[in-house]
Amino acid sequence: MADIIDGKMFAESLRAGIAAEVASLSFRPGLAVVLVGDDPASKVYVANKVRQTAEVGMRSFEHRLPAETTQEALLALVRKLNADAAVHGILVQLPLPGHLRADAIIAAISPQKDVDGLTVSNAGLLANGLPGLVPCTPLGCLLLLRDRLGDMTGLNAVVVGRSNLVGKPIAQLLLQQNCTVTIAHSKTRNLPELCRGADILIAAVGRAEMIKGDWIKPGATVIDVGINRVPAAETGKTKLTGDVAFAEAANVAGIITPVPGGVGPMTIACLLRNTLTAAKRIEARAPAVAEV
Repeated sequence: MADIIDGKMFAESLRAGIAAEVASLSFRPGLAVVLVGDDPASKVYVANKVRQTAEVGMRSFEHRLPAETTQEALLALVRKLNADAAVHGILVQLPLPGHLRADAIIAAISPQKDVDGLTVSNAGLLANGLPGLVPCTPLGCLLLLRDRLGDMTGLNAVVVGRSNLVGKPIAQLLLQQNCTVTIAHSKTRNLPELCRGADILIAAVGRAEMIKGDWIKPGATVIDVGINRVPAAETGKTKLTGDVAFAEAANVAGIITPVPGGVGPMTIACLLRNTLTAAKRIEARAPAVAEV
C-alpha cells in the first residue's frame, strides 16, 4: 500500500509559517480577490481564500461583481488594484462569465501582483528559470514532492496534461529540479506505456479516474491534481474524485496524493505564499533570487 500524502496537514504547516513571517513584517501584505457572477464553486473557493487570508494576518480586499459586469468595468477595477499600494496580490477568480475575455483580464494584471502566476511575463520568467510568481497548484505539487523525495535529479517525470494553469508550469518546475520530463495528454499515443516509465507521475488531465493502477510503475510517486465530480452510486449524490483510479493506484505506487485532501489544500496555501513573496518584493525586502 502506498504512503498517502496528507496535503491538508502540509498546507496547515505552510500557512503557520506564512502567518509567523507576516507577523514579523513592518507592513501587512494585502490580497485582492475579484469574483464576477454567481458560480457556486467559485463562491466557495473565494470564501475560503478570503477566510484564510485573514487567518494568516494579511489584509483581504474582496470584490464581488454582478455577472453582467462589462469587460471595460472589470479592466478598470484591475487597473485600480494595480495602482493601490495596499494591494500586493490580485486574483481574478476563473472561470469568468462567457462574455468576458479572461486572457485580456489576466494580461491587465501587474506581473508583480499576479499571484496566480498566469501572466505571460511570469510564464516567461518560469520558462527561463528566473524569479517570478508561479501558478499556485504546480507550486503546491513541487513542495509536496520536495518534502517526500528531496533531490529529484535524474528521475523520469511524466506530466499528463498540458494546460497553462498546471501541466506546462509543473513541467518547467520539474525541469528546474533536474528531472527528465515528458508532457503527455489525452491524445498521446501509448499513454499507459509512457506512464509506466515514470518515477514521478503528475495527473492533470481533467478526466475522472483516467489513469489506472496498471499504468503506474511499482513504487512511483503519483500526484493527482484532478478534481472531478462524479455520481456516487451508494448515495445518488456526487462525490469528488481525481484523475487517478486511487484504490488501484495505491496498491502499486510508493507515494500518492488522495482526492480530496491531497493537492487541493495546497493551492490556497501557495496563493498566500505567493502573496507574501509579492509583498516582500514590492516593498523591496526580498532578495532577487528564485524561491522555488
